[in-house]
Amino acid sequence: MRKPYLVMLAVCATLAAVPLTSTISVAQAPAPAPAPPAPMMPPSLPATYVVDLMTAQGSAAFGARWKTMEAKIVAAKPIPEAMPQYKTAYDIEPHAGESGFDDSKWPTIEAKDLAARRSGGHVAFIWYRATLTIPAKVGDFDTAGAKAVLTVLVDDYGEVWVDGQMPRRAGYPSPATIQGFNMPNRVVLTDAVRPGDTFQIAVFGINGPISIAPPNTVWFREARIEFYR
Repeated sequence: MRKPYLVMLAVCATLAAVPLTSTISVAQAPAPAPAPPAPMMPPSLPATYVVDLMTAQGSAAFGARWKTMEAKIVAAKPIPEAMPQYKTAYDIEPHAGESGFDDSKWPTIEAKDLAARRSGGHVAFIWYRATLTIPAKVGDFDTAGAKAVLTVLVDDYGEVWVDGQMPRRAGYPSPATIQGFNMPNRVVLTDAVRPGDTFQIAVFGINGPISIAPPNTVWFREARIEFYR
């Protein structure tokens, strides 16, 4: 009698474990999204060497081919934590700052046309994308070991993505995020250049102040690479 009793206990224990295991696996929360990279603050001293990306020669030095596309506001589902009275939400499309984004069908523009007034005004968003490859030498400047800073000033606000990330940290200065009304974004690309370093840049230009929906447009006041030693 003892052996059948032990077998029955083992079977019951196995059956009891099945729903417990299933419950645990269902209850597991998804892995949190990786934190964005921490921002690096650019130098305040005058640059050792500056290249103007809004000229054909300047952009060509980095092999940059600029592309642009309007971003639009689209309907989205409210987040799970939204209060019950919020039945709708909004997003922008496309999310062109993300890593691996395909801009092959976007129109290409000349470097000087970064200054062109784009959008129909009011609440407007424009993406600009380019890949920058730092050569061993720009003009008579040897780039190896220098700190490289991308500086852009978008009228009226800009957000800067580098290699699919917008460096930021809550409560700390984060130069890749909006810096203020018609203020430059100065984003450190690398602390020490290795010739051939390549960076995928995406700049999200925003017309503002947004709550005014102003009758002006989106355009670059400046775009340059600054080198420091």
